[in-house]
Amino acid sequence: MLLSSFALAAAALYLDSWICWPLYWAAQGTMFWAIFVLGHDCGHGSFSNNHLLNNVVGHILHSSILVPYHGWRISHRTHHQNHGNVENDESWVPLPEKIYKNLDLTTRIMRYTVPLPMLAYPIYLWRRSPVFDPVQVLKIHGVPYLIFVMWLDFVTYLHHHGHEQKLPWYRGKEWSYLRGGLTTVDRDYGWINGIHHDIGTHVIHHLFPQIPHYHLVEATRAAKPVLGKYYREPKKSGPFPFHLFSNLVRSIGEDHYVSDTGDVVFYQTDPRLRNIKSN
Repeated sequence: MLLSSFALAAAALYLDSWICWPLYWAAQGTMFWAIFVLGHDCGHGSFSNNHLLNNVVGHILHSSILVPYHGWRISHRTHHQNHGNVENDESWVPLPEKIYKNLDLTTRIMRYTVPLPMLAYPIYLWRRSPVFDPVQVLKIHGVPYLIFVMWLDFVTYLHHHGHEQKLPWYRGKEWSYLRGGLTTVDRDYGWINGIHHDIGTHVIHHLFPQIPHYHLVEATRAAKPVLGKYYREPKKSGPFPFHLFSNLVRSIGEDHYVSDTGDVVFYQTDPRLRNIKSN
C-alpha cells in the first residue's frame, strides 16, 4: 500500500503535468484513505495477533498520512464503546436541542454547509512544518490529504447517519453496546469497496471490532440471518455510488439536532435552514 502511494507520487513528479495532477490527487487521496483503514485495523488490534506489531505498523501507516496514531486509537476506542449514546459518543454526535437553538443562524449555516473543520488540521501542519517548496508540498501531499479527509468524513458520516431509515440515538439506561452497534449502517461503494478494504461492512465491525478487514464481508454474510430485521441491507450501488452523495446532502440538510428530553431520540430538522435551502 505504501509502495503504491510512493509510486503514484514518483509518477506525478516525473510527469509534472497539470493534466495529470488532478488524476494523481484523486488517486492518492483515495490511497491515503485505504492506508488509514489498515491503520484503523491496527488500532483495533485486528491487523495481527501481536500487540507490538499492530502498534508499529499502525504508527507507520498513520504517520505517513499525518494522523496521530495513538491519539486516534484511544479516541476511536471511546467511540466504539459508546456509539449511539448521545451523552458519551465522540464521533458525529448530534447536538442537543438546547445547544443547537442557542447558535445564531450564521453559525448554523456555516456548520451545515461549509466544511471548515476539514481545513483546521492541514492549516496547522502547513504553518508549523513546511519542509520543501510550498507549492510542491501542496501538490504532492496537501491536495491528496484533503481528498483523504473528505473520504474519512464522507464514509464515517454515512456509517453513523441512516438518514433514509431514521435511526435512533440513546441516553441513560436505554443505551447498550448492542443497541448502539445496531444504529450503524452498512454502505455499498461499488468498485471502491475493494480499494478501501470493505470498510462499508460497518455494522459487523461495530459489533465485533476485533474482526480484521479481510473477514468483514464473510462475517457480515454469516451474521445477517442472526440479526434478521435488525440488519439493514445497504442499497446496491452498481459500479458507482452516486446515490450516497444525494443521501449525504439530504442528511446534512435535514438532520440538525436531537431533543434534550427522552432516552430514545431521533434527528430533527431546523425549519429555518430548510427554508433557506428551499429559497
